[in-house]
Amino acid sequence: MSSPVSSSSQASSAFSLLDPRIQHWIWELRWTELRDVQEYAIPAILEEQDVIIAAATASGKTEAAFFPVLTRLLGMQNSQATVIYISPLKALINDQWDRLELLCEQLEIMVTPWHGDISSSRKKRFLNKPGGCVLITPESLEALLMNYGHQVNSIFSGLIYCVIDEVHAFMGTERGKQLQSLLHRLEVAVNKKIPRIGLSATLGDMKMAANYLRPENPEGVRIICSGNSSQELKIALYGYKIGKQTDAVTLTAGDIVTDDQYEKQMLTSHDWVARKLFPSLRGNNNLVFPNSRASVEIFSDKLRKMCEDAGVPNEFWPHHGSLSKEIREETERALKEKENPATGICTNTLELGIDIGSVKSVAQVGPPPSVASLRQRIGRSGRKEGEPAILRAFSIENEIDQQSRLSDLLREQLVQSIAMTQLLTKGWCEPIHAKGLHLSTLVQQLLSVIVQYGGLTAGRSWQLFCESGPFSGLTKSEFITLLRGLGEQQVIIQDHTGLLLLGALGEKLVNHYSFYATFKSDEEYRLVHQGKPLGTLPISRAVTLDSYLIFAGRRWRVEAVYEEQKVIVVLPDKGGKAPVFFGGGSRLHDKVREEMREVLGSLEPIPFLDTVSADLLREARFHFRQLMLESKPIIKMGKDVLLFTWKGDNVQDTLALIFKERGHRATNEGLYISVEADSVELIYDLLLEFSEGVLPSEERLADLVENKQQEKWDWLLPVSLLGRNYASLYLELENASRAVKELRSRSD
Repeated sequence: MSSPVSSSSQASSAFSLLDPRIQHWIWELRWTELRDVQEYAIPAILEEQDVIIAAATASGKTEAAFFPVLTRLLGMQNSQATVIYISPLKALINDQWDRLELLCEQLEIMVTPWHGDISSSRKKRFLNKPGGCVLITPESLEALLMNYGHQVNSIFSGLIYCVIDEVHAFMGTERGKQLQSLLHRLEVAVNKKIPRIGLSATLGDMKMAANYLRPENPEGVRIICSGNSSQELKIALYGYKIGKQTDAVTLTAGDIVTDDQYEKQMLTSHDWVARKLFPSLRGNNNLVFPNSRASVEIFSDKLRKMCEDAGVPNEFWPHHGSLSKEIREETERALKEKENPATGICTNTLELGIDIGSVKSVAQVGPPPSVASLRQRIGRSGRKEGEPAILRAFSIENEIDQQSRLSDLLREQLVQSIAMTQLLTKGWCEPIHAKGLHLSTLVQQLLSVIVQYGGLTAGRSWQLFCESGPFSGLTKSEFITLLRGLGEQQVIIQDHTGLLLLGALGEKLVNHYSFYATFKSDEEYRLVHQGKPLGTLPISRAVTLDSYLIFAGRRWRVEAVYEEQKVIVVLPDKGGKAPVFFGGGSRLHDKVREEMREVLGSLEPIPFLDTVSADLLREARFHFRQLMLESKPIIKMGKDVLLFTWKGDNVQDTLALIFKERGHRATNEGLYISVEADSVELIYDLLLEFSEGVLPSEERLADLVENKQQEKWDWLLPVSLLGRNYASLYLELENASRAVKELRSRSD
């Protein structure tokens, strides 16, 4: 059931439903009215419905959930009445703690933040006397269920709501499947349905969101949507062309350079971006999103040095997941304080709803990971009444010469940035990929439940996870195959009574500190200076004494390495190179590539481009027309035939595998699929065969993939299930078949 929210105010019937003490608190804040989302959400939540609140950043989503939740807590006779708030980030939990503590203190409701940085004494206080609000991450909830096993029923006997913040950050991921399983296990433990409330500013498909929140009954989820469509959005996209002379020496993550090379390097693209940012951002609070932690470090270093050269206090602060808690919080404090301006140079750690106050503008260097991510980031800007949201985007392209790749000729990065920005202005963002099995997570959940209950039967585990749980895509025979495969590896064993127990390998896995997380984490080293931890760093290349690192926006020299303890001792130094941070590239949706084709095929000017980026787009459009790609989606170039499907990466990966299955080397190159073939005519014949014949199954295509182990526990899956799992996540045979027909029709 969906409730689109009107922009007009209305008499507040919802306000009268709130506890008088909460009403008084609202009066003290001098609110003249409730927000629209609050008006709709309050009665729905008090009626114990499952609810999704989808509204722009700073639109009052949190209050829309917690006002009615706290009202019901106050009205409960059960002293153990409890609400669980689940967040994807510890920093968000700390934020909500700060926001809720003052109100809940007045209401005499206990608030218990629960993650690795919280003292055990505070957690024990809740366990000894459950009740109030528990703010927790999925990983900490996993640990709680495992460590307190049979006590979970009594600890959460008074559970009345589960609130999931930033629900879009979970959907379609292995971590999201873990959360679905945890919510289901909680309901099984307390033997009752617990109303679920999902909060998000970035949802592309509300039906899919409802299906995620309550898979067994999505129709019963109340969807409350609101937007901020009246807000002005100012966009500028700046282009930069890398020339042979201007970038003769370029600093890139992973290079080894001398101090002289570093200090004497000529103008680089990083320098250009920094020089554009410095005068534009100084004096205000802003956020800058490069596309890697390495770039965060480089820009923080360059902008900090610009402040030093200008003789002004530093205004630029780094923020990413490998920095220590103290350094991240230093950046957050700088952004929250209003006395001095501050700009955060960050990864997606500041993309979600951490409270850093209002920022003047957002800068995006290179294409964003997704349209949804771009929407979330822009939502940080223009939160003050009457202020526009401001986006500054930067696109860096190579100079064209005779050796230029087709992606450079068509200015792929620029066109992708334009397409994503235009889709944002049209109100579109990516729907979740809902069909993924995420069997890696099932392995982890099975081991977790064995620990929680001290063992369970195969039949009970099938019922818990597949028959009534979130892994319903698995058949009973496949589940048995999984259990046998785990048994063969001594991950699990079965005793004479039929109970599944942990085997030798299973014991080792669950006792490792990293077990609670479903996603992969690299082996990381702790960086220490004068006994003080600076943060952690994933190491992918040799580190030698007196080599250099850039970390936390500063340069450091390696003084000592302790391999067993995974510790690197560093000293401040003026030389250095950025550390290597690896992050997976984003997989583009069909809609983004289709929009890219529209951008290239159009002659209309793009209003938010500067002179250089407009020239770059003209070059791209010239080459698009010269290659006749609008009418000729299949062209010969060198020894390869290129297919321009203008589809997303899942479809193009599938098509490339279909060609490979027929004996032709094929690669998804992003803008196109490259097939090694003698002629275009041969490809036409193959496409005709594909469209009229029976295509190989997704599982058969997955057999051709060498690196199917994509998620954390995939290495434990039997071969047959590994292929099926990979196919469910990354292959789309039905859409690939449609793409084949479209290619043929466009070629006729």
